[in-house]
Parts: sequence; C-alpha cells; structure tokens
Amino acid sequence: MHEEFMKHAMAEARKAEAAGEVPIGAVIVHKGEIIARGHNRRESSQNPLTHAEIIAINEASGKIGSWRLEACTLYVTLEPCVMCSGAVVMSRIPHVVYGAKDPKGGTVDSLMSLLEEPRFNHRATVTSGVMEEECSVMLTSFFKKLRETRKRRAAD
Repeated sequence: MHEEFMKHAMAEARKAEAAGEVPIGAVIVHKGEIIARGHNRRESSQNPLTHAEIIAINEASGKIGSWRLEACTLYVTLEPCVMCSGAVVMSRIPHVVYGAKDPKGGTVDSLMSLLEEPRFNHRATVTSGVMEEECSVMLTSFFKKLRETRKRRAAD
C-alpha cells in the first residue's frame, strides 16, 4: 500500500525535475484517497516556502476545510526538512512516509527526530525507506546532470 502512494509522490517529483526543480514530490492521503499533491517549486516561484510538502499540506487543508489533517498520511520522496517537519506537526498529520534519507537536512531521522519530539503536543509516526533506492537515484541523477551542465557552461 505504501509503495502505491509513493509512486504517486515520485510522479510529482518527476514534474519538478521536468521544470528544472529538485525532484521532490509529495501526496497526502485521506481515507485511502489522494486528496493533495505537491512538488518542489522553489526555483520557479523564487519562494523558499514552496517545498512539495508545504504545497500538498496547503492543498489538503483547502480540500478538507480544516488546518487539522488528523486523518491524513503524508507521502514524500525525501525526508522532510525542519520547515516541512514543523508544518507536519502544526497540521497534526499523524503519519509520514518518506523514501530517501536527507543526511544534510532531514529532521525526521537524520539530524533529529522532530516528528517524535515528546515536548510537542502532537507527534507523527514515521515509516522510512519506502522505495528508498528509486527516490535516491532520482535525486543523485538530477544533481549529477546539474553538475555536468555547470561544468560544460564553465568550460565554454
């Protein structure tokens, strides 16, 4: 079941990549149905808040008509950052499923366990590593191509 929804998050990540964005995608599931989708738009919007998770959380809140997403699950291709983890806590999403770890910026498992911080009034359970290899390969391939393009431009 997790893999099926993660495939949809990966489809969102591919949309981001096609637009020249870092390929990160997210979907939010409510009662077994996808109610929101998001992919990175930081470069196109020039807005640091337009992470895939934030876009999906905003859309889901509109669909449900509440900021409390208590019956939802967030699926995202990369371990959420501090901003996105904070948005999960504030929107009361009870379960987060992610693919690849982010050792430099992830705040679910890598740098800290923000979603399971006992001092918050809300915590989320976490399922990590769903389609991890596919999610990781998508990101590493993107950055490899980006570095190659920058090298070619520098050489010209």
